[in-house]
Order: sequence, then C-alpha cells, then structure tokens
Amino acid sequence: MLRLRDIMTTDVLTVTPSTSLQEAADLFTARHVGGAPVVEGTRVVGVVSASDILGFAAAPPDVPREAATEDDADEDDGASRDWPGEEAEPSGRFFTDLWSETRAEVPERIDDRSPSDWDVLAAHTVEEVMTRDVHALRPSADVSAAVALMRSADVHRVLVMDGPTLLGIVTTVDVARAITDGRLVRRTFVFG
Repeated sequence: MLRLRDIMTTDVLTVTPSTSLQEAADLFTARHVGGAPVVEGTRVVGVVSASDILGFAAAPPDVPREAATEDDADEDDGASRDWPGEEAEPSGRFFTDLWSETRAEVPERIDDRSPSDWDVLAAHTVEEVMTRDVHALRPSADVSAAVALMRSADVHRVLVMDGPTLLGIVTTVDVARAITDGRLVRRTFVFG
C-alpha cells in the first residue's frame, strides 16, 4: 500500500498572504508548480493556485484613479469639474481646464510605448484570491485517499500535515508519476 509519505514533495514552496500576485506567479513559474500553501508564521491559512491568479487577472478591478488632494481643491478657481445637469452641456472652460491639467503628461505618454504604469498583479495580494479551505491528510494516509479527496473537492493538490505542521504536498502530478513508475497498482486476486 503506497502512503502519502512515499510520494509527497517535502521541499514545499509556500507564500504569505501579503505576497503580491505577481511575486506568486513568478515563483510558480520558477519552481514549475501550479500552486502553494499560504502560511502565516508556521500556520497554514490557505492555498493559492495559478488558476486563482489567472481568474483574477482575467477580470481585474478597475485601474485606480488618483484622488484629488486638498491642495488641488485650494487651487480651484471655482470652475466646476463636474458635468452639469443632463440637459445642459459642459462649458468650454471645463475642457480647457482639463487639458491644461494633463497637457504636460500627454507627450510623455505618447513617447512612452511601455504598458500601463499600473500592474494589477503587483498591486494585489495572495490573500485576495487564496482558497481558505485547506485539504490535508496525514503522511500515513493511503494515496487512494488523496486521490478521492482531490476528486471530491475538485482540487489538484493535498497538503500533507501532522496536526498544524506542514510536512509536504501531494499533487496530481505526484500521483501520475507513481502510476507511471508502477508504484500505484491495484491487485485483485481471484481464487477458483
């Protein structure tokens, strides 16, 4: 009977809740993994996967806009920055003021062909996308128990823990490798 301790990875990549999504994605790429436990001190508080990060990147929040400062309000000459009522049209001064405030930035933006200054993955953390429901088994558990848990929970990894202590991780790749190596076979004996 093959146990989790026989196939688990013990050099487990972990991240913290405050790790940026960009840092996590870079770590996953460098280590060729699809996810990692999220730890706070020595306590496992969740799991984050590449799918979590990709899902977030596919529907990111809006780009933050700079908030007006009190200094900006003091410099206001009384011209309204808000659109007038629905029936009225904005005055020409609205657009003139708007252009004069941004004119210095326009040539720089046109000459700079780099992507947006705001990197959505660098601006958000693992804590925002991680799964807090941790699926874990003991190192003495049978590999088939891990497979059953992965299937029922629709996850690709199971943490191997002894109480609150993280010992390792078993992924679908580890299970596939055990099958390919002939280490995970089911034998049925029939006697006549």
